[in-house]
Amino acid sequence: MTTQSTQSNAIRKLTFSAMVIALYVVTMGLTQSFSFGAYQIRIATSIYALAYLFPFLIVPLGVANLLSNLFFGGLGIFDMVGGGLVGIATASVVYLLKKYHCGPIWIILPITFIPGLGVATWLSYLLNIPYGAMATSLCIGQVVPGIVGAALVMVLEKRINHEVAYER
Repeated sequence: MTTQSTQSNAIRKLTFSAMVIALYVVTMGLTQSFSFGAYQIRIATSIYALAYLFPFLIVPLGVANLLSNLFFGGLGIFDMVGGGLVGIATASVVYLLKKYHCGPIWIILPITFIPGLGVATWLSYLLNIPYGAMATSLCIGQVVPGIVGAALVMVLEKRINHEVAYER
C-alpha cells in the first residue's frame, strides 16, 4: 500500500468518524425530550452498533457520548467522562461480537446492559436513587436502542455485502 493511499484511507476514516460523531450529537439533540427521563430511551446509543462494521469508530463513539452529555446532560464531569467511557466500552464489546463471529442480533445485549448498568453507577449517586432502581430503569430504556442498533447493522451488512459482490 502506498503512502498516498494510506493517507487517503486515514482521511476517509477521520471524515466518517466526524460524521458519525455529528450524527450521534444531532440525534441526541433531537431526541433529548425522552433521552434523559425516568426511562432514558437514548436512540443515539443505537449508533454504537456501527462499531460492529467499523471498529475504528470505537473511540469516536465515546467522544460522541461525552459531547452529547456536555451539550445536553447537565450532570457535570462525571456524566461526561463516564458517558465517554461507557460509549467506548459498549462499542468495544460490539466490535468483539463481530470478531468472535457472533451475529448482529447479539448487539442488543451490550447496547442494553453496558450503558444501563454502567451509567447507573454514577447516576444513582448523583440523583440519590438506589442503584437497582436506576439500573432497571436505564436497562429498560436501552432495549429499544439495542434492537434498533442490531437492525441497523443487519441492513447495512446486507448492503455492504451486496456492494462488495457487485464490485467483483
